[in-house]
Order: sequence, then structure tokens, then C-alpha cells
Amino acid sequence: MEPAILPLLDTDGFLADWSTWNEDVAASLASTAGLELDSCRLEVVLVLREYFRKHGHSPAMRAMVSVVRRELGADKGRSVYLLQLFPESPARVAARIAGLPRPEHCL
Repeated sequence: MEPAILPLLDTDGFLADWSTWNEDVAASLASTAGLELDSCRLEVVLVLREYFRKHGHSPAMRAMVSVVRRELGADKGRSVYLLQLFPESPARVAARIAGLPRPEHCL
């Protein structure tokens, strides 16, 4: 995706309007984080978007692990697995790729 057609981002690189998100935008956001939007990352991102739709906020790490475990199974709902997919700060990196606001209490 060309930078000129990326939706408006805030100063931290999060989408200003989560409704402008689509998979092409997600792939571009993942690329800026040095990641590929593969099927494993995409399924977690979609779970987070549904969580945001229901709860109105992005999940912090503990809630992210819990919701991923509930929706995708115990093998994927683990901190180690999520760290492999979204290095450094899974909740922050995954929320950014998902087009969601920065999770509270997330560096």
C-alpha cells in the first residue's frame, strides 16, 4: 500500500479512526513494524477488533491473552505465542496493526 493512501494516523502511528481499517491497511501497518501480516497474526488481529467492537477499548496484555485463549484456543492464548507474533509489546503492536487505539497502561 502506498503511504499516500494510508488513513490518518496519530502521532504514535495508531489509526485515528478504527473504522478506516481494512486488511490492506493492516498489512501496511504490520510492515511499518517490520512484520508480515500472515494468517496467524491476522486471526489475532480480528479477535482484537471484535473485542474492541464489544467493549469499546483495546485489551491490555492480560485481557488479550484471555480473549485469544477463549477464541483461538489454549495453544494460541499464551504470552509466549503472542510475543513471537508481536515482539516487544504484543498488546500495543497488535492493537496498532488492528487499527485500534493504544491499550491503556501499555508502554
